[in-house]
Amino acid sequence: MNTVELLAALPSRISDIPRRWAHATPHAPALHDGERLWTYAELMAAVADTAERLRRWQLRPGDRLAVIGENCVAQVVLSFAAAELDAWIVHINGRLSPREVDVVLRHSGARLAIYLTTAASPETAAHAARNEAEAATTPLGPWMVGALNPHCAPEPVHAASERQVAALIYTTGTTGAPKGVMLSHRNLLFIAAVSSALRGLTPADRAWGVLPITHVYGLTSVMLGTLYAGACLYLCPRYTPDALLHALRGHRLTIVQGVPAMYARLLEQLGSAPARLDHQLRFAYAGGSPLPPSLKLQVEALLGVPLHNGYGLTETAPTVSQTRLDQPRNDASVGQPIPGVEVRLAARDGDIGELWVRGPNVMLGYYQELALTAAVLDADGWLNTGDMVRQDADGALFIVGRSKELIIRSGFNVYPLEVETVLNAHPAVTQSAVVGRPAADGNEEVVAFVELDPQQTISMEALHAYLAAQLAPYKCPSQIIAMAALPAAPSGKILKSQLRRIAAAPVCGD
Repeated sequence: MNTVELLAALPSRISDIPRRWAHATPHAPALHDGERLWTYAELMAAVADTAERLRRWQLRPGDRLAVIGENCVAQVVLSFAAAELDAWIVHINGRLSPREVDVVLRHSGARLAIYLTTAASPETAAHAARNEAEAATTPLGPWMVGALNPHCAPEPVHAASERQVAALIYTTGTTGAPKGVMLSHRNLLFIAAVSSALRGLTPADRAWGVLPITHVYGLTSVMLGTLYAGACLYLCPRYTPDALLHALRGHRLTIVQGVPAMYARLLEQLGSAPARLDHQLRFAYAGGSPLPPSLKLQVEALLGVPLHNGYGLTETAPTVSQTRLDQPRNDASVGQPIPGVEVRLAARDGDIGELWVRGPNVMLGYYQELALTAAVLDADGWLNTGDMVRQDADGALFIVGRSKELIIRSGFNVYPLEVETVLNAHPAVTQSAVVGRPAADGNEEVVAFVELDPQQTISMEALHAYLAAQLAPYKCPSQIIAMAALPAAPSGKILKSQLRRIAAAPVCGD
């Protein structure tokens, strides 16, 4: 099926996904929350009931519905119920700080805020109490519901799926203040369909849903992509290596999608030279942040299946490229652009250029930020990703780093990802992050932060010597700082903005 045919075959709203399977295979498993199984008929009945409840609570078409919580059935149901009303879902991770939650509530102008106060998310209950939400008993469990916002003005509603916003997803703020990314129903449905096809999903598959639904990767590729195929999604609110091992054995997963840090934690727990795991996986994937080649090899040895890689960003709903199921790679490529997505390289530095993307996955823009939207999205629909890449003759992309993270040292370009890749290859390093620090002479210094494997012993001097043997002198960090845990967003993405502040602090020794 070509892109035109694919787009023509897409439904109008994301809520058509459970409706389709509730009609075709009503008794097939759709969701498992660790306690009970939900069929597609039960899922769609819950969506219809919740949509009616939201109407009674005066949620209108064009309103924004904020849902604060962590992975659970109610998040899935509310996503579809909002779509039934042509309201915008605004997912907020319960683990965010009070300030971060309030920024999103205020900027989105949410008409209604629902706090999913499950036992797995005590932070969500604290947010609900702080904002004086009131208890509501629902068939999906107890919710806390905030007061109706009388100042919320509904946004225009469009019948066309490519114009109607389905989700307003706020970036993690790794490069500054969070921005509200407006993703249309077609944005989400296109990626759900392509993601499902590229993974070869069938209704017999069992996928793990630990990646936060509050993040675009967990919402679109995992949740919507799995349900689009009529498969079953096993929800998990928080990642631990034990939770993954239990899901592999107890739920007989066939699909696992995660971030590299998730796999690194698993290897760390299992120790050196772990035995190959017994499982029924046919597909494993890492995305959301760079995948170190050394980690890829270790995971593939542990699982006995290829670890696929990909690349995307919130503004592209999220997928831009992905390695193919029938063409696993043994390098660090994030694969070829997915069908229907165009790419081009601009502002070249040799064979490295800034990546621009165009396709049905590209956002409508940043909410209430016309200038910011115009700065990254041109009149022809091309989005400037801000990422520096190179592209092989076969179309495969290799991510070099963010253009804004580029470090200029002694007139040379230093891409943090290259230094991080070398650091992550060391057996004592679980993960790393490299940032620039302005120097007094106008130059920039390279500063590395590392999270060490507690089962290994290594000095910073030894790490400096290791890097000196692997990198040109101008790429070597002037300082390496060990941390018990690198600061990360709930999605697993390392928060480099915090690390830059630490690196710039007057007292910061290695």
